[in-house]
Amino acid sequence: MAIKVYKPTINSMRNKSVTDYSGLSKVAPEKSLLAPLKKHSGRNSYGRITVRHRGGGNRRKYRIIDFKRQKFGVEGKVVTLEYDPNRSAFIALIEYTDGEKAYIVAPEGLKVGDTVVAGPDADIKPGNALPLKNIPVGTFVHNVELYPGRGAQLARSAGNMAQLMAKENGLALLRLPSSELRNVPESCMATIGQVGNTDHENVKIGKAGRKRNMGWRPTVRGSVMNPNDHPHGGGEGKSPVGRPGPVTPWGKPALGYKTRKKHKQSDRLIVRRRNGK
Repeated sequence: MAIKVYKPTINSMRNKSVTDYSGLSKVAPEKSLLAPLKKHSGRNSYGRITVRHRGGGNRRKYRIIDFKRQKFGVEGKVVTLEYDPNRSAFIALIEYTDGEKAYIVAPEGLKVGDTVVAGPDADIKPGNALPLKNIPVGTFVHNVELYPGRGAQLARSAGNMAQLMAKENGLALLRLPSSELRNVPESCMATIGQVGNTDHENVKIGKAGRKRNMGWRPTVRGSVMNPNDHPHGGGEGKSPVGRPGPVTPWGKPALGYKTRKKHKQSDRLIVRRRNGK
């Protein structure tokens, strides 16, 4: 999909761009595959805000996506390509020959009328899902499982893909979008191709109102607060942070710090971390 840029008739349109949805099917979503989506505004089960700056936004319904692709050997025809408000990728409605319908994440190049199939004997073409042991080395895949039968967890957002680098001792070596090299069991399912809507990263929000529509509330910089409200606050004029690095309102490092367990069981499967270490 391309990016649509508007003529700047008003100031807020000057730096605004949106995805061109002209290639999508102009139909209502499949009712049997919709589920309610309750808003929590960043609050946990105790009612305490654990994610700040969330709230408001347009009402959405969740589209139930088939991330497991365990309907082996049954061909499915792509009925529609649709927008999904819950993810950056587009979704495709599949109708199988036995009448069952399901949503899948739409890969790049998939069109209405195409057929997709899952199973170890499927062809190597975009939209087909196979166990990693049946996929040739060097193939680009997405919607990759971490554990057999759990459902896809890796390379699911718009434009993402992982590359199958090697297969050895029942493990498949993948290069993930983050450049991390990681082994996963060969029996895990993966879908051929790259996730669609590759231009999503080039979209410019353009104005604050669009962010509010997405459910994000305004963020105030710590440096403009008082010292009793934020560690960055206070000082005469535009003052520096005054610490080795920026921190949260509660003094934790703001640019991230290691929270992973020292000896996590899956460490042995990670060949190279995304930071190159």
